[in-house]
Amino acid sequence: MIALIFLLVLLIPILAIVLDSPVGRALAKRMERRELSSGGDDVTSERLSHLEGEVERLTTEMRRLEEESQFLNNLLTDRPASQVLPPGDQNG
Repeated sequence: MIALIFLLVLLIPILAIVLDSPVGRALAKRMERRELSSGGDDVTSERLSHLEGEVERLTTEMRRLEEESQFLNNLLTDRPASQVLPPGDQNG
């Protein structure tokens, strides 16, 4: 009985070291990919459609911001000289 407990006490740190190694991470990734390929088609397609919608929304927002930026830039650069304020009185 003591030998079994001693064996378990030794195996826990060894198992932790192996699982935290690159080999353990590679095994975990392989197992995860297997799970995704077997039953994750619905989840993957749902996530993909959600991401496509977000990309579309962000593209529209970027276009709007670009138009606003161009408009403001045109307002600032194409201002006629008559609308420029004269220098203020420096005497206070």
